[in-house]
Amino acid sequence: MSTPSVLFVCVHNAGRSQMAAGYLHHLGGGRIEVRSAGSAPGEAINPVAVEAMAEDGIDISANHPTVLTTEAVQASDVVITMGCGDACPIFPGKRYEDWELDDPAGQGLEAVRPIRDEIRRRIQGLVDELLPADSA
Repeated sequence: MSTPSVLFVCVHNAGRSQMAAGYLHHLGGGRIEVRSAGSAPGEAINPVAVEAMAEDGIDISANHPTVLTTEAVQASDVVITMGCGDACPIFPGKRYEDWELDDPAGQGLEAVRPIRDEIRRRIQGLVDELLPADSA
């Protein structure tokens, strides 16, 4: 079986998609290919998202927002969007999920923690689905 690949997309690629990618790298143990991108990438990753992830032992401080490309979408099995609306390109044969999550931009750490925890919960479910226990 080939390695499953997941692309996380949000507008700025500075918060939600970066946290999701960080969790998938961590919880997938390198057995899932992870990409993240933004339809209009920000200048830098959200420092509060970095801090919230560090509280959970995951360092995403070296990550940078990257622009969404059609190649990234075509190379991914699962595309998870987080509020980028019509900016996300749709290709036949891909699995799409839209995760309704609050945007951590401009929020304090107290507000970002529940967003982080919800992302972790969803990522754990995704890992369980993409990496069935019997193939581990």
